[in-house]
Amino acid sequence: MHRAVQRMLVVLSIALPACERAQPGDDPRADPRDTRVVELGATIYAQNCAACHGARLEGQPQWQRRLPSGRMPAPPHDETGHTWHHPDRMLFAMTKDGLVPPYAPKDYSSDMPAFRDKLTDDEIWAVLAYIKSHWKSREVLATRAEMMRNLERQ
Repeated sequence: MHRAVQRMLVVLSIALPACERAQPGDDPRADPRDTRVVELGATIYAQNCAACHGARLEGQPQWQRRLPSGRMPAPPHDETGHTWHHPDRMLFAMTKDGLVPPYAPKDYSSDMPAFRDKLTDDEIWAVLAYIKSHWKSREVLATRAEMMRNLERQ
């Protein structure tokens, strides 16, 4: 019996960390389970993102319709938007560099600034962790995981 318990512990020590690994498309630097990083991200988001994307990540009204300027309103980052459809590396690049190719058409005009000169990479990852900490429904998490797996197969 003692030997069986030892074997079980060895199996669990290998299997459990694998279960906790990030899903495909996720970057460990944007881990929504890391409360320290999420708290930092909340502060940075409030200072740099909430004015456009909303204090509760709700985005601007009618975010799916063009403004008179031809630009798109800031989308929500909660589960009602499409942010969760994108892999972390894409969200990071769009935040750092703004909406430029390959993430937007050439000559696309957007109100989304590049944060390259304002935030460090770690601060951008923290904001993404904060945003991701709001994606909690089973449906969104399962759909995101499937989408990210499909992206990795391409």
